[in-house]
Amino acid sequence: MSIFNSNHPIMGRGRLLTSAAAVAIVASLAVGGSMMSASTPSIAAAIDTAALQTSGLPSFAPVVDRVKPAVVSVKVNIEDAASQSDDQMDNIPPDAQQFFKRHGEQDGGAPGHHQRRRGMAVGSGFLISADGYIVTNNHVVEHAKAVTVTMDDGKTLDAKVIGTDEKTDLALLKINEPGNYPFVKLSKDMPRVGDWVVAIGNPFGLGGSVTAGIVSAEGRDIGSSPYDSFLQIDAPINHGNSGGPTFNLKGEVVGVNTAIFSPSGGSVGVGFAIPASTVDSVVGSLEHGGTVMRGFLGVQIQPVSQDIADGLGLKTASGALIDSAQVGTPAVEAGLKAGDVITKMNGRDIKDPTDLTRHVGALKPGDRIELSFLRDGTEKTASVTLANLKNEQTAKAEATQSESALKLGVQLAPGEGHAGVAIVGVDPDGLAASEGLSNGDFILQVSGKAVSQPDEVKALIATAKQGGKKSVVMLIQMTDASRFVAFEFPKA
Repeated sequence: MSIFNSNHPIMGRGRLLTSAAAVAIVASLAVGGSMMSASTPSIAAAIDTAALQTSGLPSFAPVVDRVKPAVVSVKVNIEDAASQSDDQMDNIPPDAQQFFKRHGEQDGGAPGHHQRRRGMAVGSGFLISADGYIVTNNHVVEHAKAVTVTMDDGKTLDAKVIGTDEKTDLALLKINEPGNYPFVKLSKDMPRVGDWVVAIGNPFGLGGSVTAGIVSAEGRDIGSSPYDSFLQIDAPINHGNSGGPTFNLKGEVVGVNTAIFSPSGGSVGVGFAIPASTVDSVVGSLEHGGTVMRGFLGVQIQPVSQDIADGLGLKTASGALIDSAQVGTPAVEAGLKAGDVITKMNGRDIKDPTDLTRHVGALKPGDRIELSFLRDGTEKTASVTLANLKNEQTAKAEATQSESALKLGVQLAPGEGHAGVAIVGVDPDGLAASEGLSNGDFILQVSGKAVSQPDEVKALIATAKQGGKKSVVMLIQMTDASRFVAFEFPKA
């Protein structure tokens, strides 16, 4: 599978509807009618029989007529177009970099025609205020030397970049010329999976183009940043749609189109949009200062796999396991340390590291939070005052794997002045090698207990097995970071 931003040239076309029942349901929704009552006995009885007799597809024209004047085409003169890569972007996992294109294709060029020497990128955007503020994608306007927007009536206006946020891929522009511009509002409600949506943008340079579909899923994480929580929509998103709006049937913006997922580079109806709730919070910060200030906790974290949960004696494989707490950060000041599993924040369950990262990143420096965490099987709480994120990562999630047999395949030696037990030899066919361990790594903890001698490692492994644990968890110090690794015991 490949991931591209929605400025990538694509050739596909999506089907809007495939069943008479769906036509009937949408026809009823389009007129705002209620299909169910308190006495409705079944879904089948809820379908309006009159709507079933209606031929043809529902019309989105009333919504489009109302909102289309607020959607603009964005054209950008790029400061250093030649330095940009068609195949890579920053802050994307290496295995996805070759597919996720973070900037606009040049001048709406066709596939295979690279025109970066012309220094031009195109995208879409939409007005959110009468005085000319416009929302678009950061990757549309990054490196911008000059920006122009084309209104629905064809009028071209100069605009300036007020602020950008790379982590959420959002940018705020403002039209230079004073005026009373048509604008749209952000939805205060998250759409439901199955709701109809309409996307409007500038695909292939064809301004004011409309596509429609439904919300396919929510909370999608595609690995573009720690704050991923995209809406997945099946309305076709094409080259030039980046930064354009997705509307509900009330004419409210529910998302900003930013990427597509495709096995071939062509549109297969899997698009991703930044939710309106994220847009609302980010745009407010950009308008008042040009940057987004995020809360910073100061921990490296990883998921709690089932093996790790078994090894730590946890009831469920959920929460965020702390690999390390950085010195001088709010986490250390609050007493958090490696091995703690954060389970709640302000009374809200934390499902995984991404969940924690999003919640912390949504707050501001100086905000105070209450964390619940497990340490040695005991639930504890900590009150933390968040610092400024600056350039640090709020959290880094490390993937873990497990094997079915406990054959570590390592040679151990005392740390000799370094904390932990040194790994001085690794069997390439052993379990440790499969987990990425190598010469020069150090085992810092086994089953939550610090170790300094090889015999301590062996003894704690034996104790864990005799205690009925399914796996043993070790904290490993690698070259650039530490992480927990669960090694599963062989089944009897």
